[in-house]
Amino acid sequence: MTPSPLNMGRRSFVSSAASALTAGLVADDEGGAAQNVNANSRPSDLKITDLRVTHLGPSPEPIGNISLIRIDTNQGIYGLGETYTGSSATYPLFLKSRLLGENPCDVDRLFRKIKQFGGHGRQASGVAGVEMALWDIAGKAYGVPVY
Repeated sequence: MTPSPLNMGRRSFVSSAASALTAGLVADDEGGAAQNVNANSRPSDLKITDLRVTHLGPSPEPIGNISLIRIDTNQGIYGLGETYTGSSATYPLFLKSRLLGENPCDVDRLFRKIKQFGGHGRQASGVAGVEMALWDIAGKAYGVPVY
């Protein structure tokens, strides 16, 4: 005998919810779930195709010059990052050859690969800006905020 929804305990509620969810998943798999998949957003197939840097000029604050980093992917998703403290475009562009063809959603592995080129000086700003852009891409690919 199944209890009424008003007298349902936690265990029976979880059991009935799991049954309904499983039935819904099976129905979606048989139905047309593939019709709703956006083929332009397959995070596992993302590849970095380009890295560009533009100089924005001096900041009104005493942090020096600011540059903007843009990393493009093969699916049209791009990520933005910034450099500061008077760093030049040379530092992030130095990392371009190490990032092309990589999956930008694997941020931890890529950061471990490029952090050796950062150090404590102005080069660190380039590495941090690239990492910001990678996190931006990952957030856009999965549809979640990265803050």
